[in-house]
Amino acid sequence: MRIYTISLILLSTLFSCKKDANEADRSAYFGGEIINPTNDYVLLFSPNSQVENSDTLFLNKDNRFFTKLNPLKSGLYTFIHGGQYQMVLLEPKDSVMLRLNTIDFDESLVFTGDGARKNNFLIKIFLENEADQANFINISQMDPEKFESYIDSSRTERLNGLAEFSEKRKLSPLFDKVAETSVNYSYYSAKEMYPFAYYGYKNLKDYKNLPPGFYDYRKDIDYNIGSLGDFFIYNRFLYSHFNNMALAEFYANAPEDAVFNRNSVVYNLEKLNLMNERITNDTIKNKLLKNTARDFISMCEDTSAVKQIIASYLQKTTNEDDKVYIERLYSAINQLKPGMVIPDVKLVNYNNELHTFSDLITQPTVIYFWSSNLKIHYKNSHYKIRDLKKKYPNINFIAININDNDKKYWKRTLDEFKFPVDSEYQFKDPFNAKQTLVLNTVYKIIVVDKDMRIVDTFYNMFHSKFEDKLKDLNE
Repeated sequence: MRIYTISLILLSTLFSCKKDANEADRSAYFGGEIINPTNDYVLLFSPNSQVENSDTLFLNKDNRFFTKLNPLKSGLYTFIHGGQYQMVLLEPKDSVMLRLNTIDFDESLVFTGDGARKNNFLIKIFLENEADQANFINISQMDPEKFESYIDSSRTERLNGLAEFSEKRKLSPLFDKVAETSVNYSYYSAKEMYPFAYYGYKNLKDYKNLPPGFYDYRKDIDYNIGSLGDFFIYNRFLYSHFNNMALAEFYANAPEDAVFNRNSVVYNLEKLNLMNERITNDTIKNKLLKNTARDFISMCEDTSAVKQIIASYLQKTTNEDDKVYIERLYSAINQLKPGMVIPDVKLVNYNNELHTFSDLITQPTVIYFWSSNLKIHYKNSHYKIRDLKKKYPNINFIAININDNDKKYWKRTLDEFKFPVDSEYQFKDPFNAKQTLVLNTVYKIIVVDKDMRIVDTFYNMFHSKFEDKLKDLNE
């Protein structure tokens, strides 16, 4: 797709112009304003598209962007700014404009223009669902009957509100499908997650004691809603559902007093089998298979178990690129085990000078990561490291910002908070470096000795085990 950027000042003129009827029937407009931007562009993904098929919509001097989509593929589009994302439903003849503040991304999001009402309603449902997620730990402690009554009532109220809204405005079947899925599959997710939260891992075997009919809704599950393959509410349900469904196989092969183990090879093989059996849509199935295999091999240290999962995965997926990704991931993980020399990736410092790990690591070193898009994390991590530097003077600390090709906002953050820049870097090649270091989260910490050999990896610099390791290395 072509990339369009245009000032919103021209909108009134643009929309007042007469357009060819056929073109108007097939096209739509999308744009908006970003308050407190964390980079200078918005990425727009069409339904079921890959990263390489995204549009890059650059912000102008007023932090606004605009694009015309012609011909339009009706569906849920994903837009991303600064690592945060949301969805917008676009259909022919829409002209949807958004306004959001990155400090309060979802809560501040408002749509205007033709097609705005349906999207504002969908955001309302989304925020209600997210509030439910935030409160889930509390309501999941209710006994099953009370829990079921509580979420049944909430679901009924929202479906009634949807019916009233849709009836008044005579909206499209696609809107109705998205909105109903938002309500119903969020409800389904809550039921699938309930036994894990209510019983806990230690007593999860008691999930069999749930009331008869607790899972009656499963007869209504559609595993193959291709038009909503990117919809996070639908995907969240599918993962929760297969996590739950595989419990039967886990306990059938475990001792009577077994504590549930999420990294059990039996359990994860069963998840892959269930996904393969029940889902016929290749796009949906391949994504679930890939992410399940990825999560397992990233966390499991049992080489034999990992090989079983990879073999099962490779038999089931039909996506050749995903196969290559999983095999490379496994190879990369093997290169990052304790005792291995950390790969010598290329870095760029604040002054745009090129370095490698071998240039920088001459003593025990902590490598930590951050993103300009995660303000609370980068503030807390830098303040914590500042204290650790004083306590452990014999240890070097290297900070790597992982914003892809975004030097402007990286440096602006460093300057704004007056962070020392002498140990601050970015990857020269972010995409390949992240794959090489198996970097899926900014919370990852890699500790190496003076010879660049990996000592350990952590995911919480505030945990006592992390500091215990630093005490040993500082001696």
